[in-house]
Amino acid sequence: MLYLIAEQLGFPGLLNLVRYISFRAGAATATALAIGLLLGPWFINYLRVRQGKGQPIRVDGPQTHLAKRGTPTMGGLLILVSLTIAVLLWMDLTNSYVWACLLVTIGFGVIGFLDDYDKVKKAHHAGIPGKLRLLLEFVIAGAATWLMVRVSGTNLYLPFVQGAVLDIGWLYIAFGAFVIVAFGNAVNLTDGLDGLATMPVVIAALAFVLIAYLVGNARFATYLGIPHVPGVGDLTVLLLAVVGACLAFLWFNAPPAAVFMGDTGSLALGGALGAVAVATHHEFVLAVIGGLFVVEALSVIIQVFVYKRTGKRVFLMAPIHHHFEHKGWSEPTVVIRFWIIAFVLALAGLSTLKLR
Repeated sequence: MLYLIAEQLGFPGLLNLVRYISFRAGAATATALAIGLLLGPWFINYLRVRQGKGQPIRVDGPQTHLAKRGTPTMGGLLILVSLTIAVLLWMDLTNSYVWACLLVTIGFGVIGFLDDYDKVKKAHHAGIPGKLRLLLEFVIAGAATWLMVRVSGTNLYLPFVQGAVLDIGWLYIAFGAFVIVAFGNAVNLTDGLDGLATMPVVIAALAFVLIAYLVGNARFATYLGIPHVPGVGDLTVLLLAVVGACLAFLWFNAPPAAVFMGDTGSLALGGALGAVAVATHHEFVLAVIGGLFVVEALSVIIQVFVYKRTGKRVFLMAPIHHHFEHKGWSEPTVVIRFWIIAFVLALAGLSTLKLR
């Protein structure tokens, strides 16, 4: 909004700073962080009063989690409010990529909210039916992908390979929707310990800040041999708003958590990262940068697949972070070690930018 106002005024004086993506992205971080920290105490108290017993805790999970009973959930609403206000304030309102990614972020957040609300209301961890949830996610993700590929094209790119590998035409909508939905649910599965999903999301978002900026710059994109997508650089505003909002949330989610993110936040954040990957044509790089989330999701898939066919479990409990808890790792140990893994994977993903 401020960009549009400054543009109409001709970018006079200090408003000339708004012309630069770097300034608006940094301002979005500060705005989201400030909103989150200011609203946090009131918001958490409101959730605690409204929810009573808080998020249902699985009795078959690690016994240490039973002490978390009564902790309110839906803290993702704080993240969504903070980042949405920041993005709308500092984005270029004419940028279709930011609108598409914001559609996914808010849309997935609404789905997550409905799921969280159902869990709290029924005092059960099941939530809304899985098939309905997936259907809604694919509709939103497909619409967002369609908005993006109309401008960016339908070429498929691979890490370590220079230039487009294949133009898959309108199949790209199905592919992009799958990436967004898969990553949204992968982050959702990772959100099982205090701070476990939040910091890896911040790390992945920071990695994609660099990718989005480079992909949006013709000179850098040509030099590195990566796809150039004009206008996608403005996604740095969204990504750094995500960083600011997540850091504010982590302030209250640090052990012992005063509030849980819930599906409201994890689905929204995962969907946002997936949408940015589709916009920048770095879907396969996302699988490396967000490798921690991929492993968490695969651990669940493997556990269910093997158990249904053999009656045996591969892991002591899935997702895999619970496996390590059952092996005796304390919650802070699991969280910090997983953060380290997320950081190393982000560096590995960024290395693919030059190795082409």
